Amino acid sequence: MLKIYRSNCTHLYELTFEKIEKGAWFNLINPDQVELEMVAAKTGAPLDFLKAALDEEERSRTELEDNYMLVITNIPIMRGKDSYDALPLGIIISPDYIITVCLEANEVLANFSPENARNFSTCKKTRFLFQILHKSALLYLRYLKQINRRTDDLEHHLRASMKNQEIFQLLDLQKGLTYFTASLRSNGIVLEKLLRLRTLTNLQHLITMYEEDEDLLEDVIIENKQAIEMVEMYSKVLSGLMDCFTSIISNNLNMVMKFLASMTILLAIPTMISSFMGMNVDVPFGANNGFLYTMSFAFFTTVLTAFGLWKKGMF
Repeated sequence: MLKIYRSNCTHLYELTFEKIEKGAWFNLINPDQVELEMVAAKTGAPLDFLKAALDEEERSRTELEDNYMLVITNIPIMRGKDSYDALPLGIIISPDYIITVCLEANEVLANFSPENARNFSTCKKTRFLFQILHKSALLYLRYLKQINRRTDDLEHHLRASMKNQEIFQLLDLQKGLTYFTASLRSNGIVLEKLLRLRTLTNLQHLITMYEEDEDLLEDVIIENKQAIEMVEMYSKVLSGLMDCFTSIISNNLNMVMKFLASMTILLAIPTMISSFMGMNVDVPFGANNGFLYTMSFAFFTTVLTAFGLWKKGMF
């Protein structure tokens, strides 16, 4: 899907492919080959730049070629209640246009809508790039807070139920934190490189940084570092929580097996006594209240055994 927009800090309006204006934003979501070739022909952007973000395993990086700069950043994606992932987002800056390429519609680019048109301008390509990166960093922080709250909820459920379902949900959250860790670290490298590019004079036609832009980029770097610290802390907490509850479940299983073994012993005693006394041979008390004596002896022996097992902590 190809959408073309242009904004001027007051309104965001959509353009047709036949009437492209300078400062336009080409937004490609899961594009096909025809759309990629059309955008490449119109903007002059290298086709391999446009295809770079269509690989789900692509890592964050920057690349320069002639008058075009490619920035690939990994953005957070929420795929389910407990399922989180990271997806590459390609941002291509040319002297006249800015292009974004992603495999899926995402919440980061969804923030740049007509309702928020006063907060950004596609004509200010450098600031628009930093605003996209800033939205991505804030979304990481928001998802991390959601993961933390969800972990607390699952912990309360595990204390009461100890079912495998909660363990699997914790595993999904831990997997999402692993993806976030790798993505945030690679994003941090890209941000530091962008900060160094401000001193290169041969890139002034692509990246023109004013004081506000530098402040915004520094804010993005700070938010990204904060997200890295949070994801590392939550990963350690979640890993410790899973180990703890795995041990608790194993201990509960041992207690159940110990209880069943004790009950087996207690049931075996009256069974054994009644089997001896029920043999078809002469036995004591066979004539005078033999059944009452046998049941009394079995009951007394069972109670005595149960007391001994209780003293040893078998119940």
